[in-house]
Amino acid sequence: MNQKEYVDWNAIESLADVLASKVKSLHLQFNSISTISRGGLVTARLLADRLGIKVILVDKSEIPQDSLFVDDIYDTGKTFAKILPKAKDSDHLIYATLFARKGKIIPKQVVYAQLTKGDEYIVYPWDRFEHGLI
Repeated sequence: MNQKEYVDWNAIESLADVLASKVKSLHLQFNSISTISRGGLVTARLLADRLGIKVILVDKSEIPQDSLFVDDIYDTGKTFAKILPKAKDSDHLIYATLFARKGKIIPKQVVYAQLTKGDEYIVYPWDRFEHGLI
């Protein structure tokens, strides 16, 4: 992952719209969103607004059955593997993400807005300090 792809806010907003539409097409009822603070928090808020979900659970030890899990990217699968045992009903956990890494085996529970072009590192607008852009 040597190359970086910088994604701007307009692209993020568009991807959030696509992801929200895909989640809505599942015809499932979610009463909350679960996420991790260092990756999914901004995406969780964007989806919560689009889906009309008022409760966002961050870094919890258990993911309720009626909670949508949200992250910014499905990459190596490590986060997915880490949160799956926390799900009250892991067979029905839905993992929604802006990007999924092209070339990876993506579990059926993962709903994504867009595949990456390859193995480039995605730099989000909220990562600008981390990457020296400000």
